[in-house]
Parts: sequence; C-alpha cells; structure tokens
Amino acid sequence: MIKIDGAFGEGGGQILRTSLTLSALTGKPIQLHHIRNNRNQPGLRPQHLAAVSAIAKLTDAELSGAHLDSAELTLKPSTLRSGRFRFEISTAGALTLVLQTIFIPLSFAGSTSMVTLTGGTHVPWSPIYHYLEWAWLPAITSIGFRAELRLLKGGFYPRGGGQSHVKILPARTLIPFTCVNRGVLLRIRGLSVVAGLKDEIAKRQKHQALQRLYPICADIKINTSHMPALGKGTFILLRADFSNGGCACYAALGAPGKPAELVADEAVDQLLTFLETDGCVDRFLADQLLLPLIAVNGRSVFRTSNITPHLLTNAYVIEQFFPGRVRIEGDPNAPGLVTVRGGAIRA
Repeated sequence: MIKIDGAFGEGGGQILRTSLTLSALTGKPIQLHHIRNNRNQPGLRPQHLAAVSAIAKLTDAELSGAHLDSAELTLKPSTLRSGRFRFEISTAGALTLVLQTIFIPLSFAGSTSMVTLTGGTHVPWSPIYHYLEWAWLPAITSIGFRAELRLLKGGFYPRGGGQSHVKILPARTLIPFTCVNRGVLLRIRGLSVVAGLKDEIAKRQKHQALQRLYPICADIKINTSHMPALGKGTFILLRADFSNGGCACYAALGAPGKPAELVADEAVDQLLTFLETDGCVDRFLADQLLLPLIAVNGRSVFRTSNITPHLLTNAYVIEQFFPGRVRIEGDPNAPGLVTVRGGAIRA
C-alpha cells in the first residue's frame, strides 16, 4: 500500500489524479489522506470523483472513501482493461483532467479504447480542450503515444455540458523527449472562439492579439470561429513554435463583463512572459509531460519556463512510486531543467 499525503505542496487535485494514474499502471494499491487539504473546499468534488470512478472502472478496483467531500481514499486496482467507456461530470468540472488521468493507463491496456467524456471543456484552473489538442497531444504523440480527440460540444463555466469523444490506441515504441534549447521563434498560431455570443467578440480578441504580437513575429495567424455549446463562452488560444522543437501554448477565457481585449491581453501577456525566459516548453506542459515520460525507456530532458508548484507536486507523487526517477534543477517559480529517467513502466 502506497500512502500519499494529499496536503503536500499545493495540496490540490493533481496529487489525487497522478496517484490514480500510477496505481492503475503499476497495480499498486494506494491510500490518500488529507485530499485537497489546501483548497477552499477540501476533499473530493464531483470532478475528482469522476476521475476516481473512471480509474476504478478501468481496473476493476476496490474502493473506500469515494464520496463527496471525502478527505480519505483507498483504491486497490485489479486488472487494467481497455474497452468502451463513458464518464460524466455533472458539474462544469474539467473533463480534460479526467482524460489525462485515464490516458496513460489506457495506452498500455492492450487494445484500442473508445471514451466519451462529458463536463467542462473550457473552464478556469484546468487545461482547456484546445490546449490538449494544440499542445499536449502533439507533445505526447511525438514520443509514441496515440490518440484521436474530437470535440462535439463545448462546456463553459458554470453550465458545463460539454462532450468529447476520444480514441486511445496502444502506445507505439516510445522515444525520449529532449528540448533544452528552443532555437528561434518561427511562427505563432491561434484560435479566437465564441459560443452563444456575437462573432464580433472573437474578432476583437483576434485583432487585439495581432496588434500586440506582430512586432515580435511576422508569421502569425489567428483564426476565428463559432463553437456549439450548452452555455455561453469565449476563449483565445495562442501557440508559439520554435526552430528546435520547443513550443509554448497559452489560453485565456472570457467572463461576463470582461472585455474581449482583456481576454486577448491575458493570453498575450503569458506568451510574452514565456519569451523573456529560455524555456523550451511552457509551465503547463512541463508538469503534464512527467507521467508520459516515466513510461519512456531512457533519459528525457527539457527546459521549462517556470518550475511551478504543480510541477514539484507531480514529481513528489511520482517519487512515492518510483524514487529517483525525476530531477528538477532550478529555483521555484523560475526557469529550470527537468530530467526524467523513464522505463519504470512496461507495456
């Protein structure tokens, strides 16, 4: 039984999700205490319960403590299996986080899986669906994982109700990921999207971003579109690509009373902050790469623009399963070098 302190570091839901993923992959039972201890509403919320239920279903696990607001959880996995699954979050909780929790286990489940997810697709404090499509999926595909994502309907806060279909294929031969020098900025691509709102808002977001970014990159294109969704919402996403394979992807969400120009400025400001560093991957992708890379035989190394509490927390959980596999060099909240000695998991 591996015991995990849910109050470590940032004390959020990532400790739970990473623990669930690694338990499913290794077959090792886990016991979590003080779940989400450092949040305003501690314990399991609906989106966390969805992740717990998903992993339990994939592994035919025994569960205790899996109820709303629970701060303690025990999971004893049995056999990992592929198949057709449907996982629903009744709130606007992020379905993207549930997907990331189950993705690596299903990649090693032996055959293709088809998954339908419902919940929030573009909500605060989590990767939006298009971040997964534009940044996360290309990165893990480059090391040998395989999936097809399809968005059927957007789900914004507070209504949720988004839906995505995901096809997860068995992982190919996995190769290490290396990016320590990003090279020069090649291009910037973006999306400015509205749901249930006037197209003018998407155009205003686009024009504000273009106005600010043209001085630093001549090759920039931002498309606008209207997305079906249960509720109203808007976002802009920007991705910068570099000559040595590095990338940075940032998004910002609209909100009632929030000007379109401010939405664009939030995304642009994040990208400009990244460009002031020597990072090869953005701070979000840095912590999202740790779990895939622990499965890759060999040494992966990359430079991140920011050693975040999220990254350090993720490394802590992995350390409970595989001591000495992750090394992070640098000061918190500053650029740093991440090394992952993978091969800890076998298909």
